[in-house]
Formats: sequence, structure tokens, C-alpha cells
Amino acid sequence: MYDVKIPVLIVGGGPVGLSTALFSGRRGVRTMLLEKRDSTSMLPRAPGLQARTMELFRAAGLGKDIRALEMGDSHAYFEGGIIKVETFSDIDDAELLEAPSLDGETVSPERVMGCGQDRYEKVLVAKAKEFGADVRFNTKLISFEQDADGVTAVAEDGGTGERLTIRADYLVGADGAGSRIREALGVQRVGRGTVFNALSIYFRAPELETLLKDAKFILCYASAGGTLMGLSRLHGCDPWLAAPIYYPEKGEKPEDYTDERCVEIVRRAAGKDIDVEIMAKVPWQGAQLVSETFRAGRVFLAGDAAHVHPPAGGFGANTGIHDAHNLSWKLAAVQHGWGTDALLDTYDAERRPLGTAMSEQALVRNRIRHGYATEQDRADFVDDVIITLGYRYRSTSVVGAEGAKVLTPDLELTGEPGTRAPHVWLRRGDETISTIDLFWDSFVLLTGPEGGEWAKAAVPIAEKLGVPLRTHVIGAGGELQPVDRDWAEVYGVGSGGAVLVRPDAFVSWRSAEAGDDPHGALADVIARASGAETAAVPAP
Repeated sequence: MYDVKIPVLIVGGGPVGLSTALFSGRRGVRTMLLEKRDSTSMLPRAPGLQARTMELFRAAGLGKDIRALEMGDSHAYFEGGIIKVETFSDIDDAELLEAPSLDGETVSPERVMGCGQDRYEKVLVAKAKEFGADVRFNTKLISFEQDADGVTAVAEDGGTGERLTIRADYLVGADGAGSRIREALGVQRVGRGTVFNALSIYFRAPELETLLKDAKFILCYASAGGTLMGLSRLHGCDPWLAAPIYYPEKGEKPEDYTDERCVEIVRRAAGKDIDVEIMAKVPWQGAQLVSETFRAGRVFLAGDAAHVHPPAGGFGANTGIHDAHNLSWKLAAVQHGWGTDALLDTYDAERRPLGTAMSEQALVRNRIRHGYATEQDRADFVDDVIITLGYRYRSTSVVGAEGAKVLTPDLELTGEPGTRAPHVWLRRGDETISTIDLFWDSFVLLTGPEGGEWAKAAVPIAEKLGVPLRTHVIGAGGELQPVDRDWAEVYGVGSGGAVLVRPDAFVSWRSAEAGDDPHGALADVIARASGAETAAVPAP
């Protein structure tokens, strides 16, 4: 009846779909990925990889593979911030628009890096296949339907026209802003809609190197001609990327932008009659729209299929990769028999409010950069490092985060439930690791030397529930020794306290001190964190 049976079917072969396949496969879940394009991206889109994204790649075992793609020290470009000039020839008079904080030695073991999507997608494909993913390019989804037990999909090979019937437990729609999966589900989107229309122009212009005097920047806007045109080369090599805005309401359309016209646009922005070779042109919309739900039965939406926003801040692909990670560990939990449907529900509960908050922040940045921000916009502005690393989850999998804001004005990675566990350097034998390196395939209970009762209670509870859990003692007599900071102080606990961290490195629960009933407390906590029933854990 079915040509293929697979636990998870993924539609969309960009960074989000590939990351879903990679993270799932790394956890032992077989996936099939369908991508209608013939290959990975040929253009250096989405070139900024955030520290949190690098943490996820690090945890999945390919951090060094991705880092090896960096050309030179791309961090210097991020430190240059967002600047504005009249023309690129006026680089000496550049105005600094934004100087975002992106990482830090006490914030993360990783740091932001630049690399084009055309290069890192190849690594994601190779690793996804290595972990067992069946990746099929030139294959498009024709239809799907779901029932109580799974999803039945029909796909077509673009080369042969052969059709394939696939049965999957779950379907992940990572098929972009125009998601056919979202449309088929009837999921509506809310938001401000299209804010502007732009054209990405990929071009070569060797003389720009001289004009820009090796200036380092994330993005350089040129205002010549009456409209801002952004210039970037975070990916570290040719071609340059320019993104002028066009106006459909004035009758303008992408087809009007011939190569000759694009050359003139670049030359006007350069302020000099330089040689320009156009490599590619891609129209796109800067929009702010968030799906009303990221889950419909056994179908999940991730990345641009779930939320779109202007590129200001570079949150798009990164946020989508974070979606993929949040969803993949929960799907893996269900596939391995210990996760529940309630745990899958937390994907929407956690990622949708964040998608909304991030899209709002992208709009704020867009208004600031284009000169029409209000005082309220400036008051609402939140630094990049908070948006990328300091966000907070509220769901049934997090105990004690009720009422917490998704984004706070200041970075607060202090071990509070719902936040990413703080980064502290630790000594383990002869190696130095980060606390972040402890979290991947299981829950982790961290305690100090006097928190033994917590660990003693946690192990049998986890075994009873079938939930994978490891315990680590940090400090005197423990296998882990802090190197740079007092871990207990950083995590907000005393000598007898404990912290439960999820497989995605987010804090699920924390007790500042020793408890009177460790078993009773942890039975409820571990059950809630995994979506199980507390009643399944009888008292000893």
C-alpha cells in the first residue's frame, strides 16, 4: 500500500528542513526529506550564523565542520555593526546605526560567524545522510492527508515523473514562506503583512574593495538615489549582495530590473562608475506574518512556513534552525517511547510566542534603519543577544516560568526556568568543556556536592518513567570542576540546590536549596518536563 514508511517526513531542503533531518537523525530517528529544487542553494543567502545556532551544531557533532567554512575572521565584520553612507565612496563618513551585542565569553562557548547558505547547506546534507536521512532533491510533495495514526503523502520525482506514496508518523512543513503545507492545513497567519518589496542582487565588483577601504560591517546602507540599499558580504567571498527596495504600488516589478538597470543601481550606490558583473537576482518580500498555530494534528510548521519577518537582525534562518531543534528532540522523545503528545504540544507553546516576538523586533529594526521609527519603537528595541540567546519559554515542560516575558530588556541567563542554561567552563579530567556540552540526548540534573539527595531521588523516577536522565555533581568531590566562575552562583542555587535541564539546554526546573521531599518534588517535575503523568511514579 505504501512505497515507504518513515517516522518523520520533512518537506523543504533549506537550512530548516535539513537541520530537522540532521538533529532528528543524530538522535536515532529516521527521516525522509523532500526538496523540489535540484540541489542545495547556489546562492550565499542567510550568511550570519548566531552563537545559539553554532551551539546546536556543536551539540550535534558538526560544529567544527561548520566553523571550518569560515573565511578568515568573520567576527570582525559583526563587530562593525550596521552602518549608513551616502555612497560607498563616502565610507570615511559612515554613520553607525546599530552596534548589536551578539555573543560573549561568559554568554556562550560559541560565537557568531559568517558563511553563505550555499556552503553550509552542503555540510548539513552530508551529515543528515550520515545520520540516516533519506534526502531526495528534485522531488515535490503532491498531496498529503492525516488521520489519527499518521500522515499519508504522495510525492513526485521531477526527473522521471514517478510518484511515491509515503506513510509517516509525523510531517514537518519547512517549505518556506509560501508553504503549501500551511495552506493545505488552512492555517491562517496574523501580522502586518508585506512591509516592503526588495530585490537581492548578487554581483561582482572588485573596485568596491578599494572604495570601502576594508571597512568591516554586518550591513552597509547607501542612501544615494533617495532609497536605502543594503550591502553585505558576511559570507566572506564573492559575490557581493545588494538589496534595493522596489515599489509595486508605483507599477514597479522585478522584471523591470534588467542587468543593465541593476548595474546602474550598484554604481549609483558606489558613487563611482565601477565595473559590475551581475550574477543573480532574487525578488522577495519583507513581511511580518506568524501562523496562528505551529501544529495541526500530526503536522508541524517550522521556519518561514511558520513565521516570516524582515531580515533586519538576521533572525530568519537562525530562528528556523532553532525551531528545528526544539521540534526534533521532542519528536525523538516520542519515537523512543518516553515522550508524549503533551510534550509535542509544547513546540507550539514555546516557539510561536518567540516567533511573534522576534518578528516584532525585526520590524522595529527595519523602522529604525529606514528613519521612521517612533519613540515607542526605540523603547521596544531589544539587543540582538537577548533575541538570539536570552529568550524564555513558557509551557507545561517548564516549571516555574509562568508570567515570564519572552524577551526581557536585559540579558538574564541566571538559571531561571524557561531560559537557556548558563554557560560555565568546567574541567572534566584532562579536558575543558562548557556546561552547554552536557546537554543533548537526555535530561540532566546538576547539583553541588551537597545535593546528593536530589540525584538519589531523580534516577529511579526517570527510570520508572522511561525518561533518559543523567546526573552531574559540580564542585568539590564531583566529576566536574568549575574553571572560571562559581557554577552554583551563576545558576542561582545554594550548596544543596539542583537544576533540571532539558535536552535542548533549557532549564526546566530549579530548586535553590535542598528539599524536604526530593522524590515528591522531582516526580512531578520530571513527569511535567517530559509530558508524562505524575501518577506513573509511585512514592518509594
